[in-house]
Amino acid sequence: MFTGIITAIGTVTDLQKQGDWQLRIQTPWQCRDIALGASIACSGICLTVTETGDDWFAVAASQETIDVTTLHKWDIGTALNLERALAMGDELGGHIVSGHVDGTAILESVQSENDSHRLQFKAPSNLSPFIAAKGSVTLDGISLTVNDVSGDAFGVNIIEHTWAHTTLSTRQVGDKVNLEIDMLARYMARLLETQKGTE
Repeated sequence: MFTGIITAIGTVTDLQKQGDWQLRIQTPWQCRDIALGASIACSGICLTVTETGDDWFAVAASQETIDVTTLHKWDIGTALNLERALAMGDELGGHIVSGHVDGTAILESVQSENDSHRLQFKAPSNLSPFIAAKGSVTLDGISLTVNDVSGDAFGVNIIEHTWAHTTLSTRQVGDKVNLEIDMLARYMARLLETQKGTE
């Protein structure tokens, strides 16, 4: 589990695309104390650590992960939002995030507003019903509050700190980002679907 609070930006330094993709990610962290098998959210994708060095860790990505997320566009030099898994007693500063990406959203517009930035995204039609104004959403691993919703489109407000300490500031109109809908919305929809089936 994660919170959607980004603690570092890492960089892909090695990428092997045979079978399951093998990636090496350099970080500002001291990585020797990261246990093998630990989970790290890499731009919102929960990946398992397979190897570590002083300032890097390695992960593997299955074909399913490659197909559903933006990972298929990653290359050497790609910057990633990073968050280590939530530990017992850690502060829950964002919202509960699983790291299981549901799909991708497309950035449609960016507007500056005072010290913040308003970003408009388009969600896939099968995921947009799960996105509600004032609800939570995770974009490239970042926990955000939804400002407004109109059809498949939704807007978020990015404060200066988030803009400066994540990869959102590098995104351009037309780019895709990893989208994870709120876990509560997912389970509520499943519950309603189950109830409907018993009527």
